[in-house]
Order: sequence, then structure tokens, then C-alpha cells
Amino acid sequence: MPYGFIAIVVLVVLFLANAIRILNEYERGVIFRLGRIIAAKGPGVIILIPILDKMQKVSLRLVTMDVPPQDVITRDNVSIKVSAVIYFRVMDPVKAIVAVENYLYATTQLAQTTLRSVCGQAEMDELLSARDKVNSQLQDILDKHTEPWGIKVTVVELKNIDLPQEMQRAMARQAEAERDRRAKVINAEAEFQASAQLAEAAKVIEKHPVAVQLRFLQTLSEVASENNSTMIFPIPIDLFRPFIEIAERRAKELEGKE
Repeated sequence: MPYGFIAIVVLVVLFLANAIRILNEYERGVIFRLGRIIAAKGPGVIILIPILDKMQKVSLRLVTMDVPPQDVITRDNVSIKVSAVIYFRVMDPVKAIVAVENYLYATTQLAQTTLRSVCGQAEMDELLSARDKVNSQLQDILDKHTEPWGIKVTVVELKNIDLPQEMQRAMARQAEAERDRRAKVINAEAEFQASAQLAEAAKVIEKHPVAVQLRFLQTLSEVASENNSTMIFPIPIDLFRPFIEIAERRAKELEGKE
């Protein structure tokens, strides 16, 4: 009797060990009974029928997957390497197990081929300047193809774009030329504004000739304030014109007396 009781207890323990499964909140268990799918159960305690039932766990958490660098030839015939990262989650555990053999591997391969296809249809400048557009296109294509697998692709981001050395040098020269062009445009605009101001100043001087003398005296004051050992500056004849006129009048008066 004791041996029989012990055997029963052992059988019960083995039955419970094979029958009871505990699933976390983020897990679901897809149960097969004699090869036929029953349902996706969880979370919590799941009771299986030993030998008859088999269960495969599926995680519902967001999966982050790196897409390795892919060799791509863009539409403008530039050879580059592009890598990306995708974020997806399982929405239907039954489809993720039944519709595809290995949904992680399948999603990775699909992401690689889609990345090469989409980037090959775009120009290099578009990949560098319009990443949001390319990311959105990649996400739409991947989500459409993985929907029958019960997978939702939420985000796709281009990670790195490796350019050839000669292309990097060409882009650096282009950027330098663009900066030179902007500098020349700014200098031209500054010269134009300065010429407009000089034209206004010339009109004022034309109406008030004494302004030239005042400006000249101001310049002398500014130069004299500096520590210069030698200073050479021209003297406008207008400064001596009053003295010349006085001398001419004096000479005429002397001629009249004679």
C-alpha cells in the first residue's frame, strides 16, 4: 500500500509538471492538440494534456532588430552601404506560428531585400536629405507584407549611410563651393548697401559743402588719437580758400590805390 501511494503521488507530480505552464503578462501560448491548433492562451496558468498537447510561446513585446549594411546602387548610380533598424511586434500569435516558419528570420530577410529595393529607387541626395520619406516608404512596404504573419511593423529608421571616399571628397568640395558662393553673395549685398549709403551721403555733401571739412577734421581727430610716430595726410584746398580770397582782395585794394 505505501508503495502504491507513492507511485500515485509520483504520477500526479509528473502529470502536473507536464500539464501546468505559467506564462508572463507579455507572453501567449499557442496550443496544438494532436497537431491541430486549439487557441492562443495566456497570460497566467495554462493546463495542458500531457502527450496530446504541445505549446509554443510567443512574446508580444516590441522587438528591435538591426538590419545589417546592404550594398545599394542608387538611381543616380552611386554605390553606397545602407543599414537600418526596425521595430515590430506580434499582434496575432496564431498567425505568427502557423503562417510562417520563423517570423523573426523572415522579417529580417524581408527588411534586407526591401531596404535594397527602396534605396535603389532613390537618388543619393534624397537618401541624405529626405530620410523621413524613405523611412515611411520602408515602413509601409514591410507592414503590408508582414500583416499576413500577424506582425505589425511600427517604425523603420535608416541607421547609417556609408559613402565612398571619392564621393565624400566631392561632397566636401561642393559644400565648400556653396559656402564661397554665399560669402560672395553676402559681400555683394554689403557693397550694394554701402554704395547706396555713399550715394545718400554724396547728396548731403552736395547740398552742404562744409560737411566735407567737418568730416576731414573728424578723421584727423581719430588718427591723432592713435599712437603713431609719423602721420601723413592730405590737406584739402578748401581749408585755405578763405585765406586765398582775403589775399586776392588785399591785392586788388593795393592795385586800386596805386
